[in-house]
Amino acid sequence: MAPKKTQLTILFADISGSTRLYEVLGDAPARAKVASCLQMLTEVTGRHGGTVIKTIGDEIMCTFPTAAVAVAAACDMHEMLEDDITEQTAAGPISLTIRVGLHHGPAILDAGDVFGDAVNVAARMASMAKAGQIITTQSTIEALPPILKASSRFIDRAPVKGKKETMDIFEVLWQQEDITRMSTGVIPEPADRAELQLRYHDVNLTLDADRTQVVMGRSKSADIAIAEALASRQHVRVEHRRGKFFIIDQSTNGTYVLSDGNEAFLRREEMPLSGSGKISLGRSFSENPQEVVHFRTEG
Repeated sequence: MAPKKTQLTILFADISGSTRLYEVLGDAPARAKVASCLQMLTEVTGRHGGTVIKTIGDEIMCTFPTAAVAVAAACDMHEMLEDDITEQTAAGPISLTIRVGLHHGPAILDAGDVFGDAVNVAARMASMAKAGQIITTQSTIEALPPILKASSRFIDRAPVKGKKETMDIFEVLWQQEDITRMSTGVIPEPADRAELQLRYHDVNLTLDADRTQVVMGRSKSADIAIAEALASRQHVRVEHRRGKFFIIDQSTNGTYVLSDGNEAFLRREEMPLSGSGKISLGRSFSENPQEVVHFRTEG
C-alpha cells in the first residue's frame, strides 16, 4: 500500500519514576509493573479511538484522528495512573507517573508506522514535559473545541530541534484541583435538616450534615462507580455546605445536569443542586445516556 499523508495527532507518553522502581523492587517485579502501566496506556488509547504505533522501552507512541480525542486520552492516562498505579514497598509507596507530549499536524502513514515532522515535534513536546504534565503546541490548541482550549495555558516560546523559528508551547491542565467556583453568595445557617438523595441503578446514597461529600466517576474507588466510557476516574463531587448542595465537575468531558427540563453543562466549575433531576457524566442528555444518576433534595 502506498504511503498516505493525513492530518493526525501524535502522542508520546513516557513513564517517569521507573528508575527508582527498578532500584527498590528489582528487575523482574519492576519490569512487570512497567509492562502493566504500558498495557493500561494501550487500553486508554483504544478506548478513545486511537492507535498504538509502537512502544519504545518505557514510552508509548500513538496516533489519534483529532486533537480533542488525543487530549481527552492524555488526561485519562494521567487519571488512570493517579488512581491505580501505586506500589507499596518497605521504602514507602511508589507511584508511576507519565509525561505526555502531543502535536497535531500532517503525517505520513506507511506500513503501520508514522513519519514526518509532526512525529518529531510531538517527541520534542514529550521531552519538554515534566512528570504529570501534558505539553503541546499552538497548532494542537487551535484544533481543540473551546471547552478544552479553556483548560490550557501558554507556558513558553522555545526553540525546537529541526525548526528555524521558536514555537509557542502550551500545557493542558488535567488535575482535579483546577476548578472555577461559581459565585453562590452568602449561605445562611439552615433552619431544617437538608438531605440530598442520589440513586444510580441499585446504589443509593444520602448527603446530609453527617455525610458531606460524594465522589462519582469511573474509578472503582469512587463512592458511586459509574460505568460510562466518557467519565473520568474521579469525575465529579457533590458536597453539602450549610444546608445547601453543590455539584463540582473535575473532569475532562464535563458534567450535564437536567432539572426542570433545563440542561446545564459544567466543566471545572460548580453549581447548586435543588429539587430533583438527573446527572450524566461526560454525555449530553440529547444523546440519551444510559448511565444516569438521579438526585432529589429534601428539607
